[in-house]
Amino acid sequence: MIREIKAIIRVDRLSSVVHALRQISGMSGVTVSLVHGYGRSHPDHPGHAEPIAEAQFAKVETVVPAGLVDTVVNTIQRAAHTGRSGDGKIFVIPVQSVTRISTAEEGEQAI
Repeated sequence: MIREIKAIIRVDRLSSVVHALRQISGMSGVTVSLVHGYGRSHPDHPGHAEPIAEAQFAKVETVVPAGLVDTVVNTIQRAAHTGRSGDGKIFVIPVQSVTRISTAEEGEQAI
């Protein structure tokens, strides 16, 4: 089975995360986007009952075989962690199909 992993992380942790992901054998690559958004209020923001103001984050996306999911998620978590509110989130999503446009390969061979 194939999974997509999306991580929303602090921009200042992006190079650490990408460097750590490059060390994983079998990783085919990542896509990085700069995004804007906001999260819930956190205890370290006293008196804020409303969402925190919009901020810039990096979104790191990759598609991997199921056997790499735990390694990739753990790698992102370790490399992105600062221990402060706003470190981000990691999402793992099932992928129904993959087709490489240039060769018409499908499934894991297309990753």
